Amino acid sequence: MEQELNSKLRIQNNSPNAQRSKSFAFRAPQVNFTIQDFELGKIYGVGSYSKVVRAKKKDTGNVYALKIMDKKFITKENKTAYVKLERIVLDQLDHPGIVPLFFTFQDTFSLYMGLESCEGGELFDQITRKGRLSEEEARFYAAEVADALEYIHSMGLIHRDIKPENLLLTADGHIKVADFGSVKPMQDSRITVLPNAASDDKACTFVGTAAYVPPEVLNSSPATFGNDLWALGCTLYQMLSGTSPFKDASEWLIFQRIIARDIRFPNHFSDEARDLIDRLLDIDPSRRPGAGPDGYASLKNHPFFREVDWDSLRSQTPPCLAAEPKAHSTRSSGEDQDSSCNPSHIGDGSARTNDGNGGTTSSSEAGSITRLASIDSFDSKWKQFLEPGESVLMISMVKKMQKLTSKKVKLILTNKPKLIYVDPSKLVVKGNIIWSDNSNDLSIQVTSPSQFKVCTPKKVLSFEDAKQRAMQWKKAIEALQNR
Repeated sequence: MEQELNSKLRIQNNSPNAQRSKSFAFRAPQVNFTIQDFELGKIYGVGSYSKVVRAKKKDTGNVYALKIMDKKFITKENKTAYVKLERIVLDQLDHPGIVPLFFTFQDTFSLYMGLESCEGGELFDQITRKGRLSEEEARFYAAEVADALEYIHSMGLIHRDIKPENLLLTADGHIKVADFGSVKPMQDSRITVLPNAASDDKACTFVGTAAYVPPEVLNSSPATFGNDLWALGCTLYQMLSGTSPFKDASEWLIFQRIIARDIRFPNHFSDEARDLIDRLLDIDPSRRPGAGPDGYASLKNHPFFREVDWDSLRSQTPPCLAAEPKAHSTRSSGEDQDSSCNPSHIGDGSARTNDGNGGTTSSSEAGSITRLASIDSFDSKWKQFLEPGESVLMISMVKKMQKLTSKKVKLILTNKPKLIYVDPSKLVVKGNIIWSDNSNDLSIQVTSPSQFKVCTPKKVLSFEDAKQRAMQWKKAIEALQNR
């Protein structure tokens, strides 16, 4: 079984049909590392079948962003081609505005990609911590994203998931585009694509994140470079306002606003910013600056970028980064040590020890909720309880308290937003709570470091987290309400 799985996931380059790739050789090697070679730290982010973790190589001290992907889920959901394509694309891209790939390895359960660790975090977090960015800050970041997109498009690639969460910041504050899991090579792409590593055959397949998806994708039109430029317009709007332009209570309502092009500009937007966003969010993708016959010249020459020196962009001084709120680490003893970034939850399971405190637990203020997710949040057995496109933000074994008894349940917080509690032995959903942006729909009451109540108009549920993270659950849920 293991050999069969590995053969499906292995990237071959000796196919007789691989005319474009006979001499292809990976720059980022597949190495013989194991997960035990790394000290795992905080979780940078969570995807549908992967998690990115800060990982320090024990023998060298080098720090990486380690992308860990669940093999079983990848094969079950037919994502193998996407994983191979991401690995191949990252290997061939070479630009200061793109997160580089250094190495890959795998074991029985997981695939691993060693990427640059962008210590400045996500652009999303900067927006959240500052409320909104100044026009000078937004201009700098938008220019660096445009610079990277120009290169990506010149290589014949469409990223298809540009958003603040996928725009990372180096320690000194420069933007790097990450997460090429949805990338689409065009027919004239300069990227060598191996026969057994290709994205969807139809470029109109829906991918991406609801709030940044262009109307032509919702109408099943083929993907174009204009898709990324629409997302750039949405991102610039979010930098300047603190929220996405089509935000609403549900994905369906978001889509309706996108199709209707229902954009409402705050009064503080300058005329130049308003005009650029308006043009980037043009219904016709070919009219968006950067997508027309003039290429990126029409985007770079827009009055909003008048003061940008494009030739020295990467050598300029970036905006100051707002510091991450201090994390609260917790120690616990007992039986519920299952939901932190700990090597015992990944890899082959050999030569492992538990440090007694469940590894590293990281807590941030509103907007950094992905840091709270645990390493087992992409375990296949929990994915069966999620809807398409839904991802886990926080997960833990807790006790559901009743009047005279208590019962262990797996409590899962997702980005829907939704709370699910599952019987871990029978793998049956015992209940879920879905709420809108209206804070009256749901509130969280912390009664002790380990106990909290989830209150809705119809019921009150009490939970106990042995790791004493009641306040973290409260902050994570409230972050979803305030996003």
